[in-house]
Amino acid sequence: MIEQFQVIADAVRLEVKPEHRKKIGICGAGGIVDGAHLPAYKKAGLEVVAIFDTDNAKAKDVAARHGIPQVYGTLAELLADPQVEIVDIAVPAAAQPEIFAQVAAAKKHILAQKPFATTVAAGELMVKQAKDAGIVAAVNQQLRFEEGVAAAHKMVELGWIGTVSNFSINVNLMTPWELWPWAKDLERLEVMLHSIHYHDLIRWFLGDAKTVFCAAGRTAGQFPIGETRTISTALYSSGVTSVVHANHVNRGGDNYAEYRIDGDKGSIRGTLGLLYDYPNGRVDTIEINSSVIPTDGWLPYPVTTRWFPDAFIGTMGSVMESISTGAVPRSSVAENVGTLKMVEALYKSMDSGKSVDL
Repeated sequence: MIEQFQVIADAVRLEVKPEHRKKIGICGAGGIVDGAHLPAYKKAGLEVVAIFDTDNAKAKDVAARHGIPQVYGTLAELLADPQVEIVDIAVPAAAQPEIFAQVAAAKKHILAQKPFATTVAAGELMVKQAKDAGIVAAVNQQLRFEEGVAAAHKMVELGWIGTVSNFSINVNLMTPWELWPWAKDLERLEVMLHSIHYHDLIRWFLGDAKTVFCAAGRTAGQFPIGETRTISTALYSSGVTSVVHANHVNRGGDNYAEYRIDGDKGSIRGTLGLLYDYPNGRVDTIEINSSVIPTDGWLPYPVTTRWFPDAFIGTMGSVMESISTGAVPRSSVAENVGTLKMVEALYKSMDSGKSVDL
């Protein structure tokens, strides 16, 4: 099994080859940049040369603590810097299209925070802007690079659990929405900002769904006005199913975040450690029970990194590799429009109480 797991470890390793590295400018100095982007880039040996935020004091504070040499007062100044080769756009979705358009016009490559747009139409326009500018543009759907789920993807690809029949994700959390004051008045919340990770992940495994259904709710006394409980199901043309059950107001104190992939020759199950004690988290886990390898019951794969901050190495590294080699990023803006379509269909179902065909 050690030799077989080596194949998995080689496939999911988070690193950026020296010949692929490009210099980064960051637009946004919020908590996610401070706590995930910058620690990940430092760990990978990537160079951040400049930062801009509309709150200049915040940008200066982040720059001072992370050793970023240049703080700009405007986006135009950052885009005029010849050292900046990739712009990491890390701002809420509503503000991204205008920024994205300016970055694309400046012909800088882009890594855009998820969701990179609030509507499918806006996302499709941004795809066109990137194509017209001849730049690489990807979305920071970094759960695709979390070591455990990336290992699961490789195991499925290798046929270790046979033909997949179902993918389920179940999270029961007390999410500190107060950390994001800008999200308080968003009417579209849980699916748009959180479960979008899971729907994007399932799309990576299963492709696009044929039909979806979503039911959502709120809890008395919750901080945000948007939905904080959702149950989303999907049916695929092959007959495969998926389900995402997310609750963000768990007052029982027993937070958990689990996923399971079932096939006709075995199953994979894992946990997302970040969510057990956000933002500190714990180690991620993954186990496989397979008649193909075979295993003797449930066999753990040794996960050595974490979703936050390590998976952020993967998203930026994917952009850098694409610039250097022409490879398609794992989560390009063009591919991620499919995730926006999934999210839009889920909200249509939520609002109508009916299933929606994609």
